Amino acid sequence: MNSRSRQRWVVKVGSALLSDPVSGLNKTIIKALAKDVANLQASGFDVVLVSSGAIADGIQRLSWRERPNEVHKLQAAAAIGQMGLVEAYQSAFQEHNIQTAQILLTDADIVDRVRYLNARGTFRTLLDLRVVPIVNENDTVVTEEIRFGDNDTLAAMVSNLIDAQYLVILTDQEGLFDQDPRLHDDALLIREDIAGNPRLEAFAGKSGIQGRGGMITKLDAASRAARSGTSTFIVSGQHPQALQSIRDGHHHGTLLRAQNGRVAAKKQWLAGQLHVSGHIYLDSGAVDVLQRCGSSLLSVGVIRIDGKFRRGELVGCIDVRNDAEIARGLVNYSSDETALIMGKPSTEIQAMLGYTAEPELIHRDNIVILQIE
Repeated sequence: MNSRSRQRWVVKVGSALLSDPVSGLNKTIIKALAKDVANLQASGFDVVLVSSGAIADGIQRLSWRERPNEVHKLQAAAAIGQMGLVEAYQSAFQEHNIQTAQILLTDADIVDRVRYLNARGTFRTLLDLRVVPIVNENDTVVTEEIRFGDNDTLAAMVSNLIDAQYLVILTDQEGLFDQDPRLHDDALLIREDIAGNPRLEAFAGKSGIQGRGGMITKLDAASRAARSGTSTFIVSGQHPQALQSIRDGHHHGTLLRAQNGRVAAKKQWLAGQLHVSGHIYLDSGAVDVLQRCGSSLLSVGVIRIDGKFRRGELVGCIDVRNDAEIARGLVNYSSDETALIMGKPSTEIQAMLGYTAEPELIHRDNIVILQIE
């Protein structure tokens, strides 16, 4: 069973849950989380971890009494703390015979279409290998102009990137309350609502000393994740087996649902793009497979191309029989590369180009079939 047939979850773990200014990383929480993820993986789930904690751990290792404001000091703390964070996760997951991988991202990796596809391909390969990616913002090199701002936002972007069913934000709070539960004993937990509902912003409080975010960033992350049809849970990571509880329908926190499903959201985005960079003309066999099966587009079904396009750009797929656009999607090869491999099976891409970026010209996750009237 490959990663496309399994549920995909992105799990974000906050600094307040993972680390302490005095004792550093909470190894007990990390081990419990690894066990929870291992059980999820064994039951057929793919899990990507977006983990805070590097800067906080670096600050503790450097014996600084408070979080600095200077960017270069924060970057130094991140570089030091990232070593301990990755080591802690690797050790915890090895107890369950699970390999981990470190992925550091910046906003530029998501905005640039080529780098977006490269990152997406890497995630897909790691998940196929049953590896758990550990993701963090690349704080050691990021600048203010390109930083995500907090790992809640990063987790939402990763959810978009891998088409996750759920984003689970593990925090030190039970979920979203109608008022601050630390100050009001009568605060009520919001059990469920729609991601992006403006009324929820009035319930969000300020962030703690450990992280950049707060409940407001979690609400914003839920709204961002919902753009690709991902629903978001905000739950306490201090509950035993919190992830399995969600899987079994017994979560104790807040569920913010996406109004559109993953497929509908992705199709809406692709179909709504007005500009295509080029066109790919398909034979009848390729058209039939796309329309009937919703499969990926392979190079063997391409007869000719029109226009200049780069990897990651949007192209229209034309039925050569009637010159009608029947689909559009994000292409894995440039126009020059496509001209070399068109009409050839995927097994010959390596021989034609000297490398294989992807076996598909357009992957089924990145293609939408248009309704022909």
